[in-house]
Amino acid sequence: MKTKRKVEVVVISDVHLGTYGCHAKQLLTYLNSISPKQLILNGDIIDIWQFKKRYFPKSHLKVIKKIMDMAADGVEIIYVTGNHDEMLRKFSDTSIGNISIVDKAILELDGKSAWVFHGDIFDVSIQNAKWLAKLGGYGYDLLILLNQFINWCLEKMGKEKYSLSKKTKNSVKGALKYINDFEKVATDLAIEKGYDYVICGHIHQPKMITVENKHGKTMYLNSGDWIENFTALEYQFKRWKLYNYNTDKLRAFYADQDIKEMEVKDLIAAITIIEQKKEDN
Repeated sequence: MKTKRKVEVVVISDVHLGTYGCHAKQLLTYLNSISPKQLILNGDIIDIWQFKKRYFPKSHLKVIKKIMDMAADGVEIIYVTGNHDEMLRKFSDTSIGNISIVDKAILELDGKSAWVFHGDIFDVSIQNAKWLAKLGGYGYDLLILLNQFINWCLEKMGKEKYSLSKKTKNSVKGALKYINDFEKVATDLAIEKGYDYVICGHIHQPKMITVENKHGKTMYLNSGDWIENFTALEYQFKRWKLYNYNTDKLRAFYADQDIKEMEVKDLIAAITIIEQKKEDN
């Protein structure tokens, strides 16, 4: 058994389990490599908007089971709701064992305060035209599928992979303006409220930057996503780090070999058993 990295706090967001773009296997490898005290799931973990009965592969179930196993082992799991899993907002401020569901969270870290929320509250398209936002989500999923086929062809030809959605977002002025506006609103509010850190997801743009205005300063952190960027935020030794699966060294871990061997029905049964145990307690 390999030693896992000890981390105080880990933040992941925008996993979108249940969609074709989700890279559950990479996320599972990452979760198997760490031993956090606290795991913050900052929205859009399960994509309830685009949930299809015919598509929820075993690798996606493994991620859910892994998170529940972590909770059973004493890891504090804070599920901050997002727009794609907004149905869970009905259960806000509910706790089951070590798992709690909230709309936002405040963390106290070595004398500093962190304000954690998904970020969709800033998105006018979601607040005022939910059907349009959902339509955009389906289009994004289709783009990811097309991109996977293109990358399969590129790999066969020995060429580098290419991200259509990243290229599209980064080349559209409106998208860049939206990202800049999002970051400004988040940091201005955090400074006004006196938070040392503001931690978001939603826009799939991993970032860590200190922002200052005439009223004060804060550190803006965005955990990115597990569709394209494969990123997470980690807090250890009184500082934050932006973890990138593609560039940061990963060692092989075999602590959860039994999960690899499980069939879908066994995974579902195991999840159900864990839930039952929590209810009994």
